Amino acid sequence: MLWFSVWTVLVLATLGGAFLLGRNLWRSTVALAHELSRAADVAAQLAERVDELQAAAGTRDTGPTLFADRDVLRARIDELREAAAGRRAQREQRHVATRLRWQAFWR
Repeated sequence: MLWFSVWTVLVLATLGGAFLLGRNLWRSTVALAHELSRAADVAAQLAERVDELQAAAGTRDTGPTLFADRDVLRARIDELREAAAGRRAQREQRHVATRLRWQAFWR
């Protein structure tokens, strides 16, 4: 009789634990399905937004390519070098002004 009660308690405890584990697994599965559904909606919204932005951007001229005329490429390089030289001169002026302010501060 004692062994019958021990085994009965063990079986009932196992069934109760299995029920709790199964319920937890089911709730987790439902939550995962809900999150996957939400992720799919967000991905669809993102795809629509990307399409809108691509349509708004239109086609862009990428500039000269490798197989363009060499004179066109050389002209573009010269333009870029002139722009860089202008930026370099402005940066040097800012550095000089900053150095003069610091020198005035320390004197």
